[in-house]
Amino acid sequence: MKSKLLILALLAVGSLSAAVRFGFGVGIGVPAYAPPPPAVAYAAPPAPGPGYSWVAGYWYPYGGRYLWHAGYWAVPPYAGAHWVGPRFYGGRWYGGYWGHGYVRGWHR
Repeated sequence: MKSKLLILALLAVGSLSAAVRFGFGVGIGVPAYAPPPPAVAYAAPPAPGPGYSWVAGYWYPYGGRYLWHAGYWAVPPYAGAHWVGPRFYGGRWYGGYWGHGYVRGWHR
Protein backbone atom coordinates (compact mmCIF):
# COMPACT_ATOMS: atom_id res chain seq x y z
CA MET A 1 0.00 0.00 0.00
CA LYS A 2 2.80 2.39 0.87
CA SER A 3 4.54 1.73 -2.44
CA LYS A 4 1.33 2.46 -4.36
CA LEU A 5 0.93 5.79 -2.55
CA LEU A 6 4.58 6.65 -3.22
CA ILE A 7 4.18 5.91 -6.94
CA LEU A 8 0.97 7.93 -7.06
CA ALA A 9 2.67 10.87 -5.33
CA LEU A 10 5.61 10.73 -7.76
CA LEU A 11 3.23 10.70 -10.73
CA ALA A 12 1.30 13.67 -9.32
CA VAL A 13 4.47 15.68 -8.79
CA GLY A 14 5.72 14.74 -12.26
CA SER A 15 2.49 15.83 -13.90
CA LEU A 16 2.62 19.20 -12.11
CA SER A 17 6.08 19.92 -13.48
CA ALA A 18 4.98 18.93 -17.01
CA ALA A 19 2.64 21.91 -17.31
CA VAL A 20 2.42 23.79 -20.62
CA ARG A 21 4.75 26.78 -20.69
CA PHE A 22 4.82 29.70 -23.05
CA GLY A 23 6.40 33.13 -23.17
CA PHE A 24 6.94 36.20 -25.27
CA GLY A 25 9.54 38.95 -25.47
CA VAL A 26 9.43 42.66 -26.01
CA GLY A 27 12.41 44.64 -27.31
CA ILE A 28 12.69 47.98 -25.55
CA GLY A 29 15.11 50.60 -26.79
CA VAL A 30 15.87 48.82 -30.07
CA PRO A 31 15.52 51.52 -32.70
CA ALA A 32 13.89 50.79 -36.04
CA TYR A 33 15.53 52.81 -38.81
CA ALA A 34 14.20 53.82 -42.18
CA PRO A 35 16.31 52.58 -45.10
CA PRO A 36 19.30 54.83 -45.86
CA PRO A 37 19.56 56.90 -49.06
CA PRO A 38 21.32 55.35 -52.07
CA ALA A 39 25.11 55.17 -51.88
CA VAL A 40 27.10 58.03 -53.35
CA ALA A 41 28.88 56.91 -56.54
CA TYR A 42 32.54 57.85 -56.95
CA ALA A 43 35.82 56.26 -58.00
CA ALA A 44 38.29 55.15 -55.34
CA PRO A 45 41.59 57.06 -55.37
CA PRO A 46 44.83 55.11 -55.88
CA ALA A 47 46.03 53.04 -52.92
CA PRO A 48 48.62 54.79 -50.74
CA GLY A 49 50.75 51.64 -50.67
CA PRO A 50 50.76 47.85 -50.63
CA GLY A 51 48.64 46.06 -48.05
CA TYR A 52 45.84 48.64 -47.95
CA SER A 53 42.16 47.73 -48.36
CA TRP A 54 39.46 50.06 -49.65
CA VAL A 55 36.59 50.66 -47.24
CA ALA A 56 33.69 51.90 -49.36
CA GLY A 57 31.66 54.89 -48.23
CA TYR A 58 28.39 54.30 -46.40
CA TRP A 59 25.46 56.02 -44.74
CA TYR A 60 25.15 55.68 -40.97
CA PRO A 61 22.33 56.73 -38.62
CA TYR A 62 22.94 59.69 -36.36
CA GLY A 63 20.30 61.57 -34.37
CA GLY A 64 17.32 60.36 -36.39
CA ARG A 65 18.94 61.02 -39.78
CA TYR A 66 21.68 59.55 -41.94
CA LEU A 67 25.15 60.99 -42.46
CA TRP A 68 27.55 59.98 -45.24
CA HIS A 69 30.94 58.55 -44.27
CA ALA A 70 33.27 58.81 -47.26
CA GLY A 71 35.33 55.81 -48.31
CA TYR A 72 38.96 55.48 -47.30
CA TRP A 73 42.04 53.27 -47.51
CA ALA A 74 42.90 51.29 -44.37
CA VAL A 75 45.40 48.67 -43.31
CA PRO A 76 43.51 45.55 -42.17
CA PRO A 77 43.98 44.82 -38.45
CA TYR A 78 45.25 41.27 -39.11
CA ALA A 79 46.27 39.06 -42.03
CA GLY A 80 43.33 37.84 -44.11
CA ALA A 81 40.90 40.42 -42.70
CA HIS A 82 38.30 42.00 -44.97
CA TRP A 83 35.85 44.82 -44.38
CA VAL A 84 32.20 43.83 -44.00
CA GLY A 85 30.30 47.03 -44.67
CA PRO A 86 27.45 48.31 -42.52
CA ARG A 87 23.97 47.31 -43.61
CA PHE A 88 20.30 47.94 -43.06
CA TYR A 89 18.31 44.72 -42.71
CA GLY A 90 14.86 43.98 -41.32
CA GLY A 91 14.35 47.46 -39.91
CA ARG A 92 17.64 47.38 -37.99
CA TRP A 93 21.04 48.94 -38.53
CA TYR A 94 24.17 46.77 -38.32
CA GLY A 95 27.53 48.52 -38.19
CA GLY A 96 30.52 47.47 -40.29
CA TYR A 97 33.40 45.38 -38.96
CA TRP A 98 36.63 43.68 -39.97
CA GLY A 99 35.93 40.00 -40.53
CA HIS A 100 37.60 36.86 -41.77
CA GLY A 101 36.62 33.52 -43.26
CA TYR A 102 33.47 33.34 -45.35
CA VAL A 103 32.07 36.31 -47.24
CA ARG A 104 28.66 35.80 -48.85
CA GLY A 105 29.24 32.07 -49.05
CA TRP A 106 32.71 32.30 -50.57
CA HIS A 107 35.85 31.60 -48.58
CA ARG A 108 38.52 34.27 -48.72
